[in-house]
Amino acid sequence: MSKLGQIIRQMIAEEGPMPLDRYMALCLGHPELGYYMTRDPLGEKGDFTTAPEISQVFGELIGVWVAQVWQSMGSPRHFALVELGPGRGTLMADVLRVLTKVENCRTSADVNFVETSPVLRAAQQQRVPDATWHHTVASLPARPTIVLANEFFDALPIRQFERQGGHVLERCIGLKGEALEIGRVPSPVALPLRGEGLYE
Repeated sequence: MSKLGQIIRQMIAEEGPMPLDRYMALCLGHPELGYYMTRDPLGEKGDFTTAPEISQVFGELIGVWVAQVWQSMGSPRHFALVELGPGRGTLMADVLRVLTKVENCRTSADVNFVETSPVLRAAQQQRVPDATWHHTVASLPARPTIVLANEFFDALPIRQFERQGGHVLERCIGLKGEALEIGRVPSPVALPLRGEGLYE
């Protein structure tokens, strides 16, 4: 079992079953062992790729959209252009190239990245050195804002619930012997069990 697996197993042994969101957060974002903290997951040597890494056309089309939205906002002198989970910064670099073609748009854009991975931050600094980095959205500036989030929500930790026999159960990670296993525990979250046919 991996070192992170051992840490998670120890936590479960001490604290009981672990909700999926906490398990996912540890697997993806553990400061020393998390998936996104220890490697660049993109491209041929990684595990997946995204549209901006395949063709600049995707980012350029997003750039046209950003320019139109900025103009519809009244072309503010300063606006926050935010990207959540910007990967290597490729999408934003393509967007910014388009914004330089629109009078005052690029100079009005303050680029902000929300990124937790030190490996990916280094790649982003190469492509968009004038960006400001944030660990969470809580520190983003309070001003007119346009947010980009390509494939960001796909990797967020989730909670899962099931209804069984009139009870709401939460899926969690527990131990079966020494192995990690998905199980269900009574949920502390109160969900309506009937209503508008949603749970029937």
